[in-house]
This record gives sequence, C-alpha cells and structure tokens, in this order.
Amino acid sequence: MGIVLVAASVAFVAGNVVRDNHTRAVVAKTITGGDPDRAPAIFRRYGCFGCHTIPGIPGADGQTGAPLTGLSKRVYIAGVLENNSDNLVTWIVSPRSFSPQTAMPATGISPEEAKDLAAYLYAH
Repeated sequence: MGIVLVAASVAFVAGNVVRDNHTRAVVAKTITGGDPDRAPAIFRRYGCFGCHTIPGIPGADGQTGAPLTGLSKRVYIAGVLENNSDNLVTWIVSPRSFSPQTAMPATGISPEEAKDLAAYLYAH
C-alpha cells in the first residue's frame, strides 16, 4: 500500500510540474508575443551564455552578467526598469538607452528575437 501511495504521489507531482511548465510557456507567449522554443538558438547565436547563467541552456553559466534564473519573479530588470514584457524586450535590444553604464553591450538582437528571449525567460 505504501509503495503504491508513493508512486501515485510522484506521478501527481510530475504531472503538476509538466502542467505548470506548459502553463508558464503559454502565459509567456501571450504576454510577449514571442516563441520560447526559438530562444535557445538565439541565446547561442548572440553569445548570451558567455555572460549570463540561463536556466535550461547547457553551458550557459556565465558569471559577468546577472543570472537570468527566476527573471519572471523580479520587480526590476537590471535594477532600473519595471519588469514587464515591453521593458524586457526593449532592454534586450538597447540596454544602454536605459542604463548608459551597463556592462551589457548592444547585441544586434532584433525586437522579434528579443520577444522570443523574453518569452523563454518568463517561461523559466
């Protein structure tokens, strides 16, 4: 009986995690207009992992920039902008327009690519 209960509990937790991940991804797509599935390739193309730790991206363990884990729970982006999807996209595209002294460079990331990155970060 105990083994069955433990197995059922593990299945319940696993099912909720999958549902929660799916729900976060749907919400992230809705609020950003981006596609989180395209983000890993964009992170690699622009070398974001060299400066940032990014959840779910193998090798993305940079220590120069802030870790991007839990970004959706933060009040501010880079300590200077209210954390919302429009601000995050604009920050990714042009960080120095908000904070001229930031270490984050102008990357050349397009607004559409930035929406995909924002969707990914809000989903994780």
